[in-house]
Amino acid sequence: MAEPPERRPTPLLLRWQGCIPASPAALTRIEQLSGAVLMLLLAGLPFVSRSGLGLEILASGLLWLLWSLCSPPGRIGATGRWLLLILALACLSTGWSPVPLAAAKGLLKLMSYMGVYALLCRLLRSRPVWWDRLLAALLCGGVLSSVLALRQLYASTEELARWADPGSMSTGAIRIYGPLGNPNLLAGYLLPIVPLAVVAVFRWQGLGQKVFAAVTGLLSATAVLFTYSRGGWLGLLAAMAVLVFLLLLRSTAEWPPLWRRLVPLGVLFAGGVLVVIAATQLEPIRTRVVSLVAGRGDSSNNFRINVWLAAVEMIQDRPWLGIGPGNNAFNSMYPLYQQPKFNALSAYSVPLELMVEMGVPGLLACCGLLVSGVRSGLHLGGSSGLIAIGCLAGIAGLLTQGITDTIFFRPEVQLIGWFCLASLSTRSDHHPC
Repeated sequence: MAEPPERRPTPLLLRWQGCIPASPAALTRIEQLSGAVLMLLLAGLPFVSRSGLGLEILASGLLWLLWSLCSPPGRIGATGRWLLLILALACLSTGWSPVPLAAAKGLLKLMSYMGVYALLCRLLRSRPVWWDRLLAALLCGGVLSSVLALRQLYASTEELARWADPGSMSTGAIRIYGPLGNPNLLAGYLLPIVPLAVVAVFRWQGLGQKVFAAVTGLLSATAVLFTYSRGGWLGLLAAMAVLVFLLLLRSTAEWPPLWRRLVPLGVLFAGGVLVVIAATQLEPIRTRVVSLVAGRGDSSNNFRINVWLAAVEMIQDRPWLGIGPGNNAFNSMYPLYQQPKFNALSAYSVPLELMVEMGVPGLLACCGLLVSGVRSGLHLGGSSGLIAIGCLAGIAGLLTQGITDTIFFRPEVQLIGWFCLASLSTRSDHHPC
């Protein structure tokens, strides 16, 4: 007779979980309340004020704490270990920060986002059916934001003039910004929604659900184009390329090996040709593409280059622990390094921002977290394969835009990133949080 498998000891960090006994009915009520709060949070991202979002984020963290106190502990997976390392580095950088009070605010903000991620993980592991409900809530916010933004194409030019840069090569372009008040932020918010909406078309069963997802994806992609955000355009290209490539890999898994290799590459090549044609033949796109390689000849490029140079000096002065997490710490230290007339609220590059805040170890830990999440999503088979494809494509879009912008650190964008990461890390019991 086979011996029962040896039970693994509970990690020390999780031994506080399950200390409050709770009935199944109570746990069900906590689950339903958690799902409702998260759906409201995702649906209202572009519409709720920052204070309102803060309350919803706080409620999510408290619900995770309550649920954990009433549930037996599990174990810490690979993604959870990377998150704990990032949190430890953030604490160290806060303690050694030259502006500790400002950095403490950023640390609290990071912990609050992790609370949302932890609640997402627990909810999705409890009942995976919640993923479709959360996605539906996210798409509701996305389609309404896209409609409001596209209506601005018919608004007065004076209303949109504040986003016209007189020193840019694309002067005169009408840039929509929707309910978020910033074209780049709107593009960052809609970027991951587009591939997730496409995945919903394949995943959802009802005709009405498929039409809703398709309309949301189409309107969101159109809105991204009319933001005239260069980072948004590149992010959309990256997201759609990853989406198409992974969908082809999934659908051709049973094909002969030669065709399984050639078809995805051929489709991506054809897509690349279409992009080149659009970039060379369509005037608005050609102007924005030319501005990418104009260097300091474009005012937006010139501004970013000066900010990047200042950020590099900040990293050189504090390469190991940085100045502490959060925009408050950055705003306190950046004036000591900035060039005249080049005020900035961030480093305008996610990798640079991470190194400024938590040093080189912080960037490496975030890269480890990314690799862990991607590894969780590379198994494209099964009922959750489409979920992984949509989340990986969304993350690819956010990463591409994040090379030259820090829109990702806004809650409207970052919380979608946490949703994608939680979706990947909870796909199976082999990747617990």
